[in-house]
Amino acid sequence: MVTVIIPALNEEKTIQQVIQLVSNSPVVDEILVIDDKSCDNTIKQARKFEKVRIYTSPKLGKGSSMRDGMLLAKNEVLVYLDADILTYPPNIVELLSDPIIKGEADFVKSCFDRQAGRVTELVAKPLLSLLFPDLARFSQPLSGMIGCKKNLLKKVEFANDYGVDVGLLLDMHLLGVRIKEVNIGYIENRMQSWEQLSKMSREVSRAILKRAKNIEASNLESLENITAIRTQMDYAIRESLMGMEKMIIFDMDNTLLEGSFITTAADEFNFREDLIKIVTEYENPYTRTKSIARLLRNRSLDEILNVTDKIKIIDDAEYVIKELKKKGYICGIISDSYDVVTNHIKNKLKMDFSIGNELEFSNSVATGEVKVPSAFMKNRFSKCSHDFCKSNVLYQLAEKYKIDIKNIVAIGDSENDICLVKESGIGISFCSENKYLNMVADEIISERSFIKILDIAY
Repeated sequence: MVTVIIPALNEEKTIQQVIQLVSNSPVVDEILVIDDKSCDNTIKQARKFEKVRIYTSPKLGKGSSMRDGMLLAKNEVLVYLDADILTYPPNIVELLSDPIIKGEADFVKSCFDRQAGRVTELVAKPLLSLLFPDLARFSQPLSGMIGCKKNLLKKVEFANDYGVDVGLLLDMHLLGVRIKEVNIGYIENRMQSWEQLSKMSREVSRAILKRAKNIEASNLESLENITAIRTQMDYAIRESLMGMEKMIIFDMDNTLLEGSFITTAADEFNFREDLIKIVTEYENPYTRTKSIARLLRNRSLDEILNVTDKIKIIDDAEYVIKELKKKGYICGIISDSYDVVTNHIKNKLKMDFSIGNELEFSNSVATGEVKVPSAFMKNRFSKCSHDFCKSNVLYQLAEKYKIDIKNIVAIGDSENDICLVKESGIGISFCSENKYLNMVADEIISERSFIKILDIAY
């Protein structure tokens, strides 16, 4: 069977039609939408299909999303489709996967009945003709609709810019695999601005030149000025939430989840003793956070999410969150854990936002570095003396979305949640043994169920 991977960034107008088309294919038994931290309703539209698995990429950029999807796919035969095209033929998946299934090819590149774009004609084709003449036969080397074997994609580089598609073609060529070009009919793409075309030209050129053996790597930087890819987005809350008047904030570890991610990971990856040493010996929370993140170095995205999936979610969490949203609540997560994990839980529970420490990834593998979002740091809204605190995020969210603090509910279980629970309109202590949290909380829930929240939050 075939896995279809759809990288998506702000494609709310088209993602639903693409998923519907793919769902009709008899060879597809897995559809993955890899969201690039969209600001619109892309995820909401994708959620309308129960069989679709949605993940948020921990690093911005199409290449990272493509690689993440490859690692998370369960099948050997993968098909990548762009999320912004409405003119795919009904058999698009079969066109890209059949040559692989039938043993005719290892990598399938699409072409289509439309004149190639300006970057293709003026940049990509001339360079390929000069440096890789065997690939000059491909009419659309920049096409992003491809089919490939997963084991081959594990061996190549996913450039995180406009060079990703031609880079994959070149890497497959250099591996000596069987490549086939198939025509998928008439396809309409969005027209790019001149600024985007200029950036695309530089990045496509770089991808080709980087793989040419007669070009020294030290000379590549002089060929372009690379614009740094954004490393974060402001809260990742959709603008469509503006105007709503109520919000509910959940802690994740031991609240939404019946366990802690980092302690579960410690058992899974055998670093429990190192974790205990850091927690007991490092008093500074910033230093502790940095040190713990290093324990995850060289762990891949799929390994981290597999650990997350082993932690049980509170049984009625999905139902209660669904009912809260019916009542008009924005539902989100603020956690001391990592955004790659909080985003995964957010997607599973169909919540609106998550905010966590930003674990850094390179080629879908954790580098061991972490960035504490500025939202946690003391600011002009702060009511406590802590340098880093969840309550700082609370006040920034209230200001940003014009929600009165008294209309914000916060739920936590530990010492790190005391300020958040204390400062919110309604603070809830959830199955906590921390006597100070229980003292400041407006409500105490002692059973592992969120159903009482529906009576508290009205």
